[in-house]
Amino acid sequence: MNSKIKEKPKVELILETAGEVFAEQGYNKATIRDICKRSGVNLAAINYYFGDKERLYLTVLKYYRELAIQKYPLTFGINETDTPEEKLSNFIHTFICRFLEEGKTALFGKLLAREFTESTGALDVLVEDFIRPTFIKLSSIIREIMGNKSPDKKVELCAMSIIGQCLYFRNARPVVFRLRHKEGYTDKDIKEITKHIINFSLKGLVNN
Repeated sequence: MNSKIKEKPKVELILETAGEVFAEQGYNKATIRDICKRSGVNLAAINYYFGDKERLYLTVLKYYRELAIQKYPLTFGINETDTPEEKLSNFIHTFICRFLEEGKTALFGKLLAREFTESTGALDVLVEDFIRPTFIKLSSIIREIMGNKSPDKKVELCAMSIIGQCLYFRNARPVVFRLRHKEGYTDKDIKEITKHIINFSLKGLVNN
């Protein structure tokens, strides 16, 4: 009993450190040696708890996914009684915050962003467990706004367009910061970006 209580902080320390390293460097460039050095544990501890780099990475994704869901549930703050426009607004707000906010709970968005540009074997799992349900949720909202007679392909492309707008502000951060003469995203910036994407998307869907 006592040994388990002592083990938990070490496991969390490894997961938190590994999450930061994987998010900063990507899976391929990240090394177990660097993770050990930053977390202050030895290689034997990594091998004991996780086995190898791949299993550590998968555990890190699962760990941060759960943290992200605790703060931003998979419901996206949407109620069935909301109007379609309110549903889309809540969806975009939650999606943007997952990717642009800083802190421990935002690391899953950073890891996902890495997978979008430097995919690993974990991408298939992420698509089925997280990305596809999210995409289906967004598509259903778009269909409510555009009407049930809208072709599936058009709904699909509109969903991808909205997600693309959101991801741009994550994946193109160095460009955005230089263009806007900023060093990072403030809470005010995130609210401004969110409002713009919501308004832009709603107008595009109504006129599509």
